Amino acid sequence: MIASWFGFKTPTAKFLYGWAIANVAANVLLVVTGGGVRVTGSGLGCPTWPQCTSGNIAPVPGNAMGIHSLIEFGNRLLTWVLVAIAVATFVAAMRRRPVDRLARRLSVAVALGVPLQGVIGGITVLTNLNPWVVSLHFVLTMVIISVATWLAVHVHPNRSVPTLAADTDTAQAPVLRRVSVALAWLIYVVTWVAIYLGTVVTGSGPHSGDDIAMRNGLRFDQMAVLHADAVWLLVGLSAALVVLTAVAVSALRRASLIFGGVVLLQGFIGYLQYVLHVPGGLVILHMFGAAILMIGATQLVLATQRSHA
Repeated sequence: MIASWFGFKTPTAKFLYGWAIANVAANVLLVVTGGGVRVTGSGLGCPTWPQCTSGNIAPVPGNAMGIHSLIEFGNRLLTWVLVAIAVATFVAAMRRRPVDRLARRLSVAVALGVPLQGVIGGITVLTNLNPWVVSLHFVLTMVIISVATWLAVHVHPNRSVPTLAADTDTAQAPVLRRVSVALAWLIYVVTWVAIYLGTVVTGSGPHSGDDIAMRNGLRFDQMAVLHADAVWLLVGLSAALVVLTAVAVSALRRASLIFGGVVLLQGFIGYLQYVLHVPGGLVILHMFGAAILMIGATQLVLATQRSHA
């Protein structure tokens, strides 16, 4: 049989992990290409959905939208790549032995989330890039990235159980652990708040995706300040966790340091794009940073768990 079904016949932990990582990477790539669609004004390059133009599934050479049609259509094609990866991950999780019910449930969630995300993407086109629908479209992508990250961490071949640092007072250990867990979850929640407010800022500012697309009617400067407030809260919480994990939960130390660095870098990019009047390149970079931030926040929460069962 062809290479034992290319590994799907008896998938190993490493094989399933590879597909889980592919899910994360592909969805992050979708965030980047979606940003490209937005900043190039190609959101309505294919003005209808599921077809590109009336009667044509793909762009017609010489049509009025030109390069914008190709950019938007390319982004749509990426959805099918995501579907293929999600299905492959699901098959690998279902055939993995011993049975891992959590891995199966997570792979199902991703496999269902990707086509749902595609449908909402279609609705954004049919509503002429309504900023609130666009916001939902982006948030759902973040949900998929978070779930896919959970799956990747869960099936990691060398996953470990969090431990307390050797120099931690045993009597203080339970308290320190509870505080660490609470902080990690609070950071996760605030990350979601910051990301959602980021979509509101986008909906009130430039780069609507097309000249005819409406804005949400909110003041860009006020929404940017509100978004920045959430990010500063995230910085403070991250700093607190870094200090705590320096003397407490050793498994969290690396994750908290990395996350803290990502938060600072993402905040710097956000301020820079505001000062420079939101250049397209920085917008894409900031969107990529949001995806990495969500991965980091998810890993932070998972690092507090006593087991991966």
